[in-house]
Amino acid sequence: MIPATPQPLSLNLSRRLFVILTFMACVPAMPLSANDEQATRTPPAAEPQPDTDGWLPLFNGKNLDGWKVTNFGGEGDVLVENGDVVITQGADLSGIHTEKKLPKSNYEVQFEAQREAGGDFFAGLTFPIQDNFCSLIIGGWGGGVCGISSLDGMDASENDTTSYQQFDKGRWYRIRLVVRDNHINAWIDDNQIVDVDTKDRRIGVRFEVERSKPFGFATYATTGRIRKARIRSLPPESTAKKTPSTEKSEQN
Repeated sequence: MIPATPQPLSLNLSRRLFVILTFMACVPAMPLSANDEQATRTPPAAEPQPDTDGWLPLFNGKNLDGWKVTNFGGEGDVLVENGDVVITQGADLSGIHTEKKLPKSNYEVQFEAQREAGGDFFAGLTFPIQDNFCSLIIGGWGGGVCGISSLDGMDASENDTTSYQQFDKGRWYRIRLVVRDNHINAWIDDNQIVDVDTKDRRIGVRFEVERSKPFGFATYATTGRIRKARIRSLPPESTAKKTPSTEKSEQN
């Protein structure tokens, strides 16, 4: 009996590969699931673009994409409900912040805010002014104090931006903030509450709010709602044709 001549290893591998490929060609392709099919059809969400007046929305009205719940410790949940950002009452501070690329000076922010529950500030906006940060507080220190925290180490309750206002639960208030290189202006509805020159002032935030930087919203032991939040860049103050006081009439 003549022993079989051993086949070269490369020939055996080629035959096996031929069998595998032939089998695969005969097996029908598995249909895509509905989720897979949707994924192949849906392009990635495009970044929002400024409108004709330069306004850029800060929220998409559906979820918190681009934002993070701020880890204050003891914070309440944050959710989107009917297009509103709802910051629910926590033990102390609750809120969200973003690290999106936003202007540091010569810009304007507008939003509407509402106190839904609780008795302290329902809108605390931490924002940059050049390389520093501070906060616009609406309804703090027992419910009625407004102002900037902090200037020269003094909080919104004790510096030259301090003002008082009664806020009704469930009512929407229009907030407007204009930040220049050396000036901060703010309004509630049509009433100007802040008009301060920040040149040669020491600007900072309270240590509890550090985690809201560089740009964030917060509440204190209060449930607050935010809607219609938007931001736009402004021309440098030296070239602007309007002063902040005359810009007031353009608020929507």
